[in-house]
Amino acid sequence: MATLRPLSVEEVLRVNGSHRFAAALAAASPFDSLANALLAARRIWLNEVDVTGWLEAFAAHPPIGSTSSSVSKWSKEEQSAALSTATDSTAQELSEWNAKYREKFGFVFMICASGRTAPEVLAELKRRYANRPVVELEAAAEEELKITELRLAKLFASETAAPPTSGENQISQPDKAADRMRIIGAHLGALSQLSAYKAPEITGNSNRTRPPITTHVLDTALGSPASGIEVHLEMWKDASSTPSFDNKDFKGWTTLGSSITNNDGRSGQLMDIVDNVTPGFYRISFNTSKYAPSGFFPYVSIIFEIKRSQATEHFHVPLLHSPFSFTTYRGS
Repeated sequence: MATLRPLSVEEVLRVNGSHRFAAALAAASPFDSLANALLAARRIWLNEVDVTGWLEAFAAHPPIGSTSSSVSKWSKEEQSAALSTATDSTAQELSEWNAKYREKFGFVFMICASGRTAPEVLAELKRRYANRPVVELEAAAEEELKITELRLAKLFASETAAPPTSGENQISQPDKAADRMRIIGAHLGALSQLSAYKAPEITGNSNRTRPPITTHVLDTALGSPASGIEVHLEMWKDASSTPSFDNKDFKGWTTLGSSITNNDGRSGQLMDIVDNVTPGFYRISFNTSKYAPSGFFPYVSIIFEIKRSQATEHFHVPLLHSPFSFTTYRGS
């Protein structure tokens, strides 16, 4: 999929309500693939949009469970599972907890609600209410990014495919997780004006809070997370050789972990949480045949190398899948 023309700021604002984000992504377009658009969106959202822009984007979303006529079509679609499973008591409790959350943090509760039931959303709201403001700010920003990814897929789905015309707009690798935490730390001064809760200083040197390798799966045909996909993570342990195009004898792989993607398309923990990941070759595989039995690919395997100089970095390796195509990229 490719955009035939540059995106307008108005189009991008349907994807993400931050005017700074919309202007930057529109300026970076057109994109020769959805993967490059997602890379650009992640880079801009995490490294160029300040806290004011984050909060502007959050404010563009209605509270979970809202039935106001002003709610956008995409928001209604994303909240459809929650709305259809909400009882009167659950809806009332959601409303009360939404108000408590906003009072504590100063912004609307952000969650990628696609495929999530009302009880699931409520449980997540209660769990995250206990977070420190710095933790919740990052959590809300990550949820907004998930929504942005899904909406970009919907926007691209409406475009007619066209080949790229030049080598422009190539996206650089996203910043390291530690760099992102320093950026978030710089945002906290502005956030403190909106909340009575003072956040602790962030230095960027804290230990990991998630495994070094993570993934999620996006169904680009439906424009929604792909849940129920079995995921395996392996590492190459054969010291006598390395996996390559000429070496098709893949007997050197050792399983590190496996999981099933949840309603948000995210896998569970696939490996131990360690400060320094072991350098080497890794393979992450997805059982797409069970998810899309009539599709073209019985499974998808992605092989990548982590170098010694990258041992402290985070590697997010998503799968963007449809029955007859797939792509991936290095995220952060």
